[in-house]
Amino acid sequence: MKILVAPLNWGLGHASRCVPLVQGFLDEGHEVILGGDGESLTLLRRHFPKLRYTYLAPLNLRYSKGSRQVWAMLCALPKLIWWALKDHAMLQAVLREESIDRVISDNRFGLYSKSTECIYVTHQLHIILPKGWRWAETIASRLHARIYARFNKVWIPDYEEKERSLSGELGHPEMSDIRDQKSDVRYIGPLSRFKGYNDVRSGHEMVTETAVVLSGLEPQRTLLEQEIVNRYAGKDESVLIVQGLMHRPNTRIKRGNITLVPTMSDAELAKALLGAKHIIARSGYSTIMDLNALGLLKANGQQPTADIELIPTPGQPEQVYLAHFMAQKCTSK
Repeated sequence: MKILVAPLNWGLGHASRCVPLVQGFLDEGHEVILGGDGESLTLLRRHFPKLRYTYLAPLNLRYSKGSRQVWAMLCALPKLIWWALKDHAMLQAVLREESIDRVISDNRFGLYSKSTECIYVTHQLHIILPKGWRWAETIASRLHARIYARFNKVWIPDYEEKERSLSGELGHPEMSDIRDQKSDVRYIGPLSRFKGYNDVRSGHEMVTETAVVLSGLEPQRTLLEQEIVNRYAGKDESVLIVQGLMHRPNTRIKRGNITLVPTMSDAELAKALLGAKHIIARSGYSTIMDLNALGLLKANGQQPTADIELIPTPGQPEQVYLAHFMAQKCTSK
């Protein structure tokens, strides 16, 4: 089987959670073609340098500098619609040239086709909106359902059992939210590039006292990095900041007790996280799945060795919800 795997370029999370999917397909003997744009495609290409790849429609969005993103997202809606239409057209061109048996789209709305099996990967069936817009959540969720109803299947990277869920109501909505969709919805379990790295946790020595993992759209990624640097500058505590910048030369910068590195390999990052006393990261869903895979979340019976600080991206209600959800889930165990 020939499979095209294409993640959304919105931070690195969509691409990182596609890594185990790609590896699984390769292990099963399938041919995989990578698709996408920007740093998410770069991440997949670094993990699988021998695989062919194809560029799809670029998506270049930015957040505002403030704590509210509603206006920035409303202004981006025409761009998102145009991007999805262009993505759809580019997929059709690829399908005319290649005999592709399956398309795996991680939140790329336009990657559907009647000529082949198309699967939509998302953890967010229920759309959470900012305060003041909560009245429109059901409408937004149903509009999203109309989008993924064009796909043959929907894969949710979470446990099917609500009590074990990592996505909460995002991935386990009331049926009224998705009553208009006709796709085959399946829970495939959490996806993490760190699966298997937790086998020998006890053998990990401390790499740094505080490990910081950054990702997401600018300028909020840079603003958080500056906040962390200001918080820890001149302290005795050793701090490692993984900037999540795929396009930068992978050289370490040492500033007193703070070390900055654009990216790290999966093995290096897993070692740093497992050996840290304190971990700071955005409360993105892929980050939560990674921490869960490493046994670092005090949830579902895990016994973490580090204090986890999840910081939502300002104005991104999904991450605000996940931060609160994980805090409640972890304290209740």
